[in-house]
This record gives sequence, C-alpha cells and structure tokens, in this order.
Amino acid sequence: MKKLNLVLLLGALAMTNSVFAQDQKPRARDIGLDVGTIPTGKYNAITDVDGVKVGHHTVNIGDDIRTGITAIIPSDHDMYRHPIPAWIHSGNGYGKLIGETQVREFGEIETPIILGCTLCVWTAAEALKDWSLAKPGEGQHTINPIVGETNDSRVNNMWSPDSAKAEYTIAALEAAKTGPVEEGSVGAGRGTQAFGWKGGIGTSSRVLPDSLGGYTVGVLVQTNFGGDLNINGAPVGRELGQYSYKDQLEEARRGDTPMDGGSMMMVVATDAPILSRNLDRLAKRAMMGIARTGSVANNSSGDYVIAFSTNEDVRRIRGARDPIPTKTLSNTAMSPLFQAVVEAIQESVYNAMLKAETVSSSRGTLHAIDVKKVKEIIEKYNVTDFDEKLSPGKVK
Repeated sequence: MKKLNLVLLLGALAMTNSVFAQDQKPRARDIGLDVGTIPTGKYNAITDVDGVKVGHHTVNIGDDIRTGITAIIPSDHDMYRHPIPAWIHSGNGYGKLIGETQVREFGEIETPIILGCTLCVWTAAEALKDWSLAKPGEGQHTINPIVGETNDSRVNNMWSPDSAKAEYTIAALEAAKTGPVEEGSVGAGRGTQAFGWKGGIGTSSRVLPDSLGGYTVGVLVQTNFGGDLNINGAPVGRELGQYSYKDQLEEARRGDTPMDGGSMMMVVATDAPILSRNLDRLAKRAMMGIARTGSVANNSSGDYVIAFSTNEDVRRIRGARDPIPTKTLSNTAMSPLFQAVVEAIQESVYNAMLKAETVSSSRGTLHAIDVKKVKEIIEKYNVTDFDEKLSPGKVK
C-alpha cells in the first residue's frame, strides 16, 4: 500500500508539472531531425492549413484515470449545409471509428473530428452531436459525428465512467484554436504509447513551392502502435533494446517488449482543391509515413486516416439540385502532395514521442523515451541536420 501511494504521489507531482515538462522537451527539429525535403509551415502543425483548429482536454483523476479528448475543427463555416470533401482510409480496421460508412458513401464530413479512448467513442459522439445541433441552422435533418480512438488501457481505466464524460468533448471543442499545437501526453494522447515508450499527440506540416501549387498539408496523429522504432534511418529501437518479437529473436529477454498493436489515428488536412477520390489516395500514403518510423500495422493495431480538404472551391451545397462546377487538381498533380503527407506523418510521430512525458497510474507506467540517448544514437548514425549537410552544393 505504501509503495502504491508513493507511485501515485510521484504521478501527481508529474501531472502538476506536466505543462512545464512538455514545454521543455524538444520537437524533432530541435535535435537536428530534418525529416524529408519539403519545408514546413509556420507552426509545423496541422493548423498551418488555414482555418483548422485543434483543442485538447486532458483528464487525470485519482489513481487510474489518464486519458483525454482531442478535437480537430476543419472550419468555422456551417459544415452541415456546406460539408467538406473527405475520406477515411482503413490501414487496418481493428477499431471503433464512428461515422466511417457515411464518409465513404458521400465523400464528405459535416462535423469536427474527435479523438479519444476506445470505450469513450460513444459518449464523445453523443457530445459532438449535441454540440453540433446546438449551433444555429446546423443538423436540421441528421448529423454524422466523426469519432476515432486508440486503446489507452495500459495506464487508463477506460471501463470507468470517469474516462468517458460528455463534458470532456465539449471542453476540447471549446478549447480549439489556431496556432501552435500542444503535443505529447495531452488530450487523446494522455495515456497512449508508441513503440513501447510513451507516445501521444504529434503534428507536422509541409508547404509546397508555388511551382507545385503552393498548397499546404498538415497532419495530426494519436500514436498507440508498436514496431521497431526507426528515426531518419537510425535503428533507435534496436539500439535501445526494445523492438517487436524480441523474445523470439533473442535467447535472453532484456527490457520490455512493445505491445503488438494498439492503434494509430491520423488526421490529414490540406487546402489543395481535391475531392474524395484523391483524398482517398492521399490518405493511403499516410500509411507509408508510419512505415518509415517502423510500424508494420500489427494485427491488433487499428490504423485509420481521416483526410479532408478545406478549399472552398470544392465545397458543395448540401441541398443543391443542379450540377455544381468544381475546380479540382488532376491526378498528375497529386504526387507532390503524396510526398508531403508521408514526410509530415513521419515527423509527427517523432514529435509525439519526443514531447511526451512519463505517465503513471495504478495500472502501470509508460516511460518517456530518453531524449539524450536518442540524440546520441541519431548523431552516431549521422542522420541529423540533413538540411545543412545535404543542401545543394554541400554534398560531399
């Protein structure tokens, strides 16, 4: 009992200083990790896509509730009357993603997107429905809330009513804003992992040059998956002795073996004028981004990508009867966007892990990865400062 009380006390102290701790932790580029070749946006976040807002509500209650909600609002306009083009790609469908079939049928979304814990989705969907219907003129006929999840039960008692309350979703929606996005052990990432270490919320963006359209792609991830962590080509998971099937591949067990799965939610936003068909193609490429980090989409990992376009030229009035002229990109113009989303997803995973803090409860502990050791490994493998080392004219 005394040992448990000590664990909880340390956990409480960690939570008290959580914002301070996360503010002090680096993002990928702060330790020299230049991922890909396309430049980032101002905030290197999904909010670099104009109009997109993100809000978190983090929940820490007693000795076993470590969870939260993250809300992504694509736009302030009436999304019910003017739904936006979207698609949901299922990389591995082991999950409880509410609203998926209507998005696949119509190729549009009409509400914000909510991320939470596995057994929180139905409460969150009810709250999002009520929040949307309370807005004047919206949802006059019906509403299709979009709610995704990952399983945070390693440190969170998701079976408790305290893990799923409507007020959490409302708080995240009301907190949504543009600008920098808090990452790590916050919101829907409070209790999640990545490669056996503490994971959470991560975000990144890419901005194409004018010659390729000048479009922005922004992503946000909720990590909770396993695999063999690879950072810019450096085998960090192997160097730190933590990777999949370690017991089977080595004679002696050393350290913890990562979970088989656990799920991965990816939200992709762009201001490029594309409809659902090419949003489907864009979403599929997001899976290549997590593959670069070391994921193989394990059997029990529910990996979903929700992609949407904020471009006003591709919005359609819900009740329109006449044909609507739509100006969209050709298939040929999609390749730069594919590269942008792969790079941004990869970097967002690194950001989630590097910004995360250790989270403990009576159920267990998810330890933050040792940033100092990560830095030593990536420098050992010479995978830092690519923008400087590999710039034109500097390659040796």
